[in-house]
Amino acid sequence: YFFRNPERVIPAGEDLLIAPADGKIIFVGDVQEDRYFKEQVTKVSIFMSVFNVHVNRVPCDGKVVDMYYNKGGFVNASYDKASESNEQSGILLETDNGTQILFVQIAGLIARRIITYPVIGDLLQQGARYGLIRFGSRVDIYLPKNANVAVTLGERTVAGETILGTLS
Repeated sequence: YFFRNPERVIPAGEDLLIAPADGKIIFVGDVQEDRYFKEQVTKVSIFMSVFNVHVNRVPCDGKVVDMYYNKGGFVNASYDKASESNEQSGILLETDNGTQILFVQIAGLIARRIITYPVIGDLLQQGARYGLIRFGSRVDIYLPKNANVAVTLGERTVAGETILGTLS
């Protein structure tokens, strides 16, 4: 049950961003991102409970231009500080038009194993499986400020199917 991996119907449409995780939107807003963007960006956070599917999917087509891994700790993934202090694995993806997005798998209190499949240089397709976080946790997506976010706080997401918004 915990490691189920259902097929999903990926929505078609230009510049669509889709949810990388099953779960619940716990944050939508502007934040300072200093690792890559060094400016204010839009962040969307999805909390994955132990009952959600744990497989993560690629939000949009693009090339992996950088990755990072931080060992970190294991506080409750629904807390804001989890984005900074918990174990995490991030992928910086660049689209064909040069837009970059960052998506980060974050372990939580129970989840203590992040698996990320791609490597730098890989071309990823929207909706493709790119990894999993065992027993749930959180995925943060960092988008350019000109992205149009279509989800709201508390909304439920389905990885590979829910439209988060569009890249402008």
